[in-house]
Amino acid sequence: MNMPAQSASFTSANPHALATILEASETRSIIASRDIFDVSGTKLWARDQPVSQALQRKLLDRQLRHPLESCLYAEDGVTSRALVQAVEALIERDSPLAALLRPCADRLVHGATHLPLHSVAQLLLTAGQAARAESFDHAVQAMALSGALALAHGADTRQLRLAMLAGLLHDLGEMYIAPQYGEADADRALDAQSYQHLVVHPHIGRLLIEQLTNYPPEVARAVAEHHERLDGSGYPHCLQRDQVSPLGRMLAVCETALGVLHRERPELARASVALRVVPGEFDLGWVSLLARAARAQAPLQASAGAEEVRARIARLDAALQAAQFSTSTLMLQAETPALKGALGLAQHLLDRLRAGWNASGLWSSEALSAQDCAELEAVEDELMFRLRAIDRAARLRAGDLPAADAARLEAFCVGVATGG
Repeated sequence: MNMPAQSASFTSANPHALATILEASETRSIIASRDIFDVSGTKLWARDQPVSQALQRKLLDRQLRHPLESCLYAEDGVTSRALVQAVEALIERDSPLAALLRPCADRLVHGATHLPLHSVAQLLLTAGQAARAESFDHAVQAMALSGALALAHGADTRQLRLAMLAGLLHDLGEMYIAPQYGEADADRALDAQSYQHLVVHPHIGRLLIEQLTNYPPEVARAVAEHHERLDGSGYPHCLQRDQVSPLGRMLAVCETALGVLHRERPELARASVALRVVPGEFDLGWVSLLARAARAQAPLQASAGAEEVRARIARLDAALQAAQFSTSTLMLQAETPALKGALGLAQHLLDRLRAGWNASGLWSSEALSAQDCAELEAVEDELMFRLRAIDRAARLRAGDLPAADAARLEAFCVGVATGG
């Protein structure tokens, strides 16, 4: 998979992370925990000096003796107590996620109380809380849901701590890409070129944890895997089955469920559908808690009548068939290995969607009874969501193409993205 080059050494200040830290410094006390030197020995910033815009100018194009993140400290930053308060507030909300968390509320609060906060993690979480409040809220939700999933599978104290840490830290890498490329826009506005920036964030998160903290390697690995899928359709490395760690499998389920719960209709039943609709994507052992919780909540309500759902399903069937036919046709016309690779990936993903279609029974007219209409609508919504995502995946895999192949891919992607 083609990805933009990213620094693996943190020897220079990342401009996006630095901008977030500086924005946070307007409302939080962030100071240098040691003198900051460049590699030539020039002192750029004094210990105990507060961070300011002047630091940004001093760091411009400088290689540092020590990573900037390890030289700064948030005096009034995120603490274990702040995490506990955030978890308690989350559990008290009137939301589908809160209902799932309440049965294990005491153990989640206890787990949050004892989470170790390395100074680098504390700095970045504080910057996120102050400058990107929605990112901190998402981190807390992932921490709590990861803990609940782990507890449902009999986690001991260490396993619970690892799960909650992985959830809390899983998106730290997003701070190192431009904010307009973040996951909040990934399913709506990002084009394929912009998407290339987003897909590296799990890898950056892993590097952060491995190089700048003392957290266990299981946490770093899970962070790197939280967008992988067991059938190889995830990113950034298209890992498959046993290549994904147990903690990574759990975090992928958590991230996907939270993504659904941030959509227009945030229902656990829809999250359960998203996790089961394409066979082989997720570890069903981790999915089971969400599926059980979804069954215990109010059933889905259809937003459309049976006839409209039937018409939408017919359009989905036609879109799948057209995309599969187009992929096969273009494969014969492709002039470069890059386009063939992109079309091969698209064909693989389309085959997975077709497997989900077949497993759902949508092709059967008997499936459209009134009692099943709402769930069928949820399945159709999710499959259309996945169909549109194939556009970006194919473009990302292809990279730069000669004009003729670029035109072929463009025509294919436009058809897939519009469902026609």
